[in-house]
Amino acid sequence: MSPRILIIEDEPAIADTLRYALRTEGFAPEWHATGRAGLAALGGPGEPVALVLLDVGLPDTNGFDLCRTIRARSPVPVLFLTARGGEIDRVLGLELGGDDYVTKPFSPREVTARVKAILRRGTQPATCNVIRYKPEGSDFAMDEERHEAHFCGQPLELTRYEYRLLLALLARPGRVFSRDELMTAAWDDPGSSLDRTVDAHIKTLRAKLRAVAPDANPIQTHRGIGYALKPGRSGRPA
Repeated sequence: MSPRILIIEDEPAIADTLRYALRTEGFAPEWHATGRAGLAALGGPGEPVALVLLDVGLPDTNGFDLCRTIRARSPVPVLFLTARGGEIDRVLGLELGGDDYVTKPFSPREVTARVKAILRRGTQPATCNVIRYKPEGSDFAMDEERHEAHFCGQPLELTRYEYRLLLALLARPGRVFSRDELMTAAWDDPGSSLDRTVDAHIKTLRAKLRAVAPDANPIQTHRGIGYALKPGRSGRPA
C-alpha cells in the first residue's frame, strides 16, 4: 500500500502541485487546508500517516504550534513548508521536533526527494539487536531492529534525527564527534542542512533525557568541537 502523506497547507495551488508530484512518485497524498482538519486526520481512521508536510502559515493556527501538538501525540515525521527562510525560524522548527525544512518557492521534486530520504531512514535494515550502555547515573537500551530507545528503564519518543544522533554517540562512548561527523551519521544529505541543525536536535534530545532523569547529563558538550557520550559500560546480547 502506498505511504499516506498528510499535506496541511492553505494554498490550493501549492497543495495541488504537491499532490501531483507525490502521486507520481507512488505516495498517497491527502490534503487539508487548516491545522484543525489536519490534526483530526492524523488521529482518524484509515492507514497510518507516514509523514506530514506542514505549512507554517496556516489560517487557524501557527504551524510551529501545530508541530508541538503533533509531537506530543505521535513520532510521525514532519517536513515544514514555509516562506519564512530565516535561520531562527528553521532552528525553531527543528527544536520543536521537525525532521526537515523546505523554503518557498520550492521544487516539487526537491520536496519528494526529501520525503523519500526521511522515510528511507525509518526503513533501513538493522545491523544488530540491542545496544546496552550505562554511563554514570544513566542506562540506555537501543533496539535497532524495532527502532526503539529506552533511558533509565523508560521508553523515549525520539524523532529519526534524535534516534540516529544518539545511536552514533552510543557507537563510540567517550569519543568527541564534530558536528560535521554527527550530521554525516544522521542525515542522508548532510550538505543541505544548517550548521546549527545538530545543536537543535541535541537540545531536544537532552530535554527528553532530563524529563526521564533530571539529574542525568550523559551527553557532554565540547565547545568548538562537538559532542560526546560519557564513558561507561556497554554491550550487545550474545
